[in-house]
Amino acid sequence: MKALGIPARFAVVGLICAAVHNAILITGAWLHVHYAISCAVSYVVVVALGFALHLSFTFQQQPTLAAFWRYAVAMAANYPITLALLFAMCDVAGWPVVVAAPVATVLMVIWNFLASRWAIVRNPIAGASAASEPQS
Repeated sequence: MKALGIPARFAVVGLICAAVHNAILITGAWLHVHYAISCAVSYVVVVALGFALHLSFTFQQQPTLAAFWRYAVAMAANYPITLALLFAMCDVAGWPVVVAAPVATVLMVIWNFLASRWAIVRNPIAGASAASEPQS
């Protein structure tokens, strides 16, 4: 896995999680479910999926309950931020969810990388360069 660096592996997992998230939101809209409920469903599904993939593929870390809770809390911030973005785009600007959901997802990428790394890796900044790639 050294062929792909952490940012590239994060992008792969991020795309998978974003696709699942957007599929849930768009399916919810198609079923006439409010985006606030679809976001809650997405949170549960994507936190479990994202944590598992980031542990095994992106950061190659051992699972711990503490890392899971840090990750779940960090990702919980996505919910109000996403709701605010969707409110602005759907309710204020009148965009359809099928357009607004992907736009909101793109806006959340940098936050998600930083929060995921903080939650799962938890190494001090001084040792970050030595620990940025796992040992084989």
